[in-house]
Amino acid sequence: MNTSSRYVKIVEWSDEDQCYVGSCPGLFYGGCHGDNEQEVFSELCCIVEETIELYQRDGRPLPSATSGKDYANKMLRFALTSRCT
Repeated sequence: MNTSSRYVKIVEWSDEDQCYVGSCPGLFYGGCHGDNEQEVFSELCCIVEETIELYQRDGRPLPSATSGKDYANKMLRFALTSRCT
C-alpha cells in the first residue's frame, strides 16, 4: 500500500458545474474537474501523490488518514435511515 491509499478520493458529478469534480477531503481543499469521470480520477490521484510529496519535501506531517473509515457504507446507511416512508 502506498501513502496515497491512506486518503479517500472522491469523484462526483456536479449539476452546478456540469462536470465531474474530484476531491480529497482531509488532504487538500479544491481538486480537479472535467468531462470524463475516469480522467478526473486519474488526475486526482496524481494531485494526491504530488501533495504528499510536497508535505514530505517540506518536512511537514501528513494530515490524518481518511481511508478505512467505511464512508460508503456509512452514507448508504444514513440515506436508508433518513428516507421518509
